[in-house]
Amino acid sequence: MSFPKEKDKLPEIKRIITVASGKGGVGKSTVSANIAFSLAAKGFKTAIYDADIYGPSVPIIFGLEGFQPEITVMNEDEKIFPAEKDGIQVMSIGFFLNPEQPAIWRGPAASSYLKKFLLDTLWKETDYLIIDLPPGTGDIILTLCQDLTLDGAIIVTTPQKLSLADVQKSVSMFKHKDINVPVIGVVENMSWFTPEAHPEEKYFLFGEGGGKLLADRFETELLAQIPLVDGLSKASDKGDLKLFNSNKILQEHFNTITDAISNLLPV
Repeated sequence: MSFPKEKDKLPEIKRIITVASGKGGVGKSTVSANIAFSLAAKGFKTAIYDADIYGPSVPIIFGLEGFQPEITVMNEDEKIFPAEKDGIQVMSIGFFLNPEQPAIWRGPAASSYLKKFLLDTLWKETDYLIIDLPPGTGDIILTLCQDLTLDGAIIVTTPQKLSLADVQKSVSMFKHKDINVPVIGVVENMSWFTPEAHPEEKYFLFGEGGGKLLADRFETELLAQIPLVDGLSKASDKGDLKLFNSNKILQEHFNTITDAISNLLPV
């Protein structure tokens, strides 16, 4: 007789939300960071874990490039103190990698290291932990989904219908009976370009309708359509989420996303 594997526990953390996409280049890490920022701005104790081993960009977004976490020994085990920025606890695999060298790890090794860093981090009491997953549906994602109790997943896509073939694999994975992670909804990123001086104008640079089509196909919610706005690249490069989130258009959309999270998964 076989028994279900006991899940790893993070007792300090009340809710774990994953942010995923079937493909890269959709702005998943920026969406993850701003979800964390919006939750923290509402008074929730928030943390983010950057599990994108092949392209960890959370250190750049939070202005933490070059940060070296403090490590201590407890009961003969090494434990890691996360960084803190804008009231958000931050841990990234990027803190331990040379940014000039690629991460050449096979799937099982990458999965093992990512889970170890997550479990060995000395998280303070946390309402919501946001996990920025790597793109795709490979070993890393499967390991985290099967070994941790995840409360929900947010899927990030772009408006292009051509991108749906990859992204819908991610939704199908979370809904699979052996994974069974609730899909909170879909976020369509880069939906249109809106000049800050003319907020009523919309320019659909990457097509229309992809997010709604994905949400309808899998009977979930289209949580938000995030536009491209002036200053987005500058804010990310500067590592200043306050600059990014000071835009009223973006504030409104991310507040809608985090309202959905806190209503569906209260702490």
